[in-house]
Amino acid sequence: MNAEATAREALSAARALGLQIKVFNASAAREIDAAIAAVVVERFGALLVGGDGLFNSRRLQLAVMAARHGLPTASTSRDYPASGGLMSYGADVTDALRQAGVYTGRILKGAKPADLPVLQSTKIEFVINHQTARALGITVPHGLLARADEVIE
Repeated sequence: MNAEATAREALSAARALGLQIKVFNASAAREIDAAIAAVVVERFGALLVGGDGLFNSRRLQLAVMAARHGLPTASTSRDYPASGGLMSYGADVTDALRQAGVYTGRILKGAKPADLPVLQSTKIEFVINHQTARALGITVPHGLLARADEVIE
């Protein structure tokens, strides 16, 4: 899911839960610091980082800035908590690549791409960086830790 789709889904979910969110855009690395500064100034309680190539490539910058401001942050990429972010919830990239390999094999064996069904990732991963949670003063419930696919200590 790209950043725009993530923003649409987040806005829809927030409305359904009666929560207020604001979308901050960044299209270059230098705009990330400005967006996080705006989140801090406006006193939002958390940050959701969209699934975007720029954000994934700047995940360490995002994690450091969020930690500096005590801002709990989630992403759709498992690489984010591995870089120091709080958590991620999103498609298992390894499984998606396996599916792409299966499709490639079918095409190489003669299947027409137009005849193949469109697939969506069905394997979702939930990763928590417990060390980051402790640094932010967040107590993660044991039940949530038990449900996580991976807990980074």
